[in-house]
Amino acid sequence: MNNDSIAYLEEKAKEWELDLYKRNGERETLLKILEEKRIIHSELDADIIKLDKVLALFQKTSNYAREQAKRQIEMVVTKCLQNIFQQPYEFQIVLNKKRDLANAEFYIVSSYGDETIANQPELDRGGGIVDIISLALRIAFLELIRPKLEGPLMLDEPGKHVSEDYIFNLGNFLAETANAFNRQMIMVTHNPHLLAIGDSCFIVSQNNGISYVKPAELEGNDES
Repeated sequence: MNNDSIAYLEEKAKEWELDLYKRNGERETLLKILEEKRIIHSELDADIIKLDKVLALFQKTSNYAREQAKRQIEMVVTKCLQNIFQQPYEFQIVLNKKRDLANAEFYIVSSYGDETIANQPELDRGGGIVDIISLALRIAFLELIRPKLEGPLMLDEPGKHVSEDYIFNLGNFLAETANAFNRQMIMVTHNPHLLAIGDSCFIVSQNNGISYVKPAELEGNDES
């Protein structure tokens, strides 16, 4: 082997050595990046586990709050139905999901001896009981919502479909509710029995497109 061949091989050996050093440096850099990615991945896994636990806690809290609100609303509406209709009705709310959206169905549970029947009020009951359920739900939401909503409870023709047999009970319930929750009640009604529970009552009449308001003259009123 001549000197030129030896010089050529030595030159190639130096090039390979430099290339090896370069590749080793790149390898060390890649290994460092890989380790950093592994650490980040591990931290992300830990964060995901924490978030899953937080979400589970929120879900439990949400479920608990939802169940508590459900029970309170059921209790208010049940008492309202029992006080007005003098029957052992029980109001139940069934919560479920439809197409990933929260849904609530209302049922009236009636007992006949040993038999218990649950029916949706709008399908199996007259308009009177639906009126009362609607009224009780409004009162329940108004009193249970937080932060509490202040101001009067506005009622337009409450119990419009309730029969005369129960209209006195409805009037008593409204009066007791206003006192119990210390909330003013402003009511528009054509029913004289409901008119009689008011502390201040007015009659509104209309003539030729003009409305006239005057105090109502009730039995027992000093002005009558």
